[in-house]
Amino acid sequence: MKIAVFCGSGDGDDPAFAAAAEATGREVGRRGWRLVYGGGSVGLMGRVARATQAAGGAVTGVIPRAMMRRELAFEASDELVVVETMRERKQVMDDRADAFVVLPGGFGTLEEVAEVVTHRFLNYHNKPVVIVDVAGFWSPLRTLFDHFEAARFAGPAYREAYRFVATAEEALAALDAVVPADREASGPR
Repeated sequence: MKIAVFCGSGDGDDPAFAAAAEATGREVGRRGWRLVYGGGSVGLMGRVARATQAAGGAVTGVIPRAMMRRELAFEASDELVVVETMRERKQVMDDRADAFVVLPGGFGTLEEVAEVVTHRFLNYHNKPVVIVDVAGFWSPLRTLFDHFEAARFAGPAYREAYRFVATAEEALAALDAVVPADREASGPR
């Protein structure tokens, strides 16, 4: 199983964020799964990668050439894929993943989760999307998703495209029963 983890290149202001990144990596590694992530060695990204390897899992980092210096590419990755653009980074991560786990992060993480949820709803993929609401970090996003539905910009079926959980352990446990999704999209609805 290959798990794409979207998260910040910083640690954030709550130690619970770092603990969740490390727990996610431990759980991915303990299961012998492969982490697919943004390729950085700093912040939550670096923590999840190091924890995955320490627990026996393999790591694929995907990083744009221009970001290698800023995010200090994780050279110890089992595989480091260098791409030219952020869009290419997301595409490579999406193509290589069987499931998505979302940890705290900033605008880039928000963009990534919005895209994979939308693509799942539109049936471009059928891969689980699990959002880990560490210490209530993603609660405003859940409220926004509810607002989209209340304002009739999203229907109740959208709720099937994602799942919120409270901990990294819950996120990985939710994926334990998942058979890797079919890589072929059946096309838009």
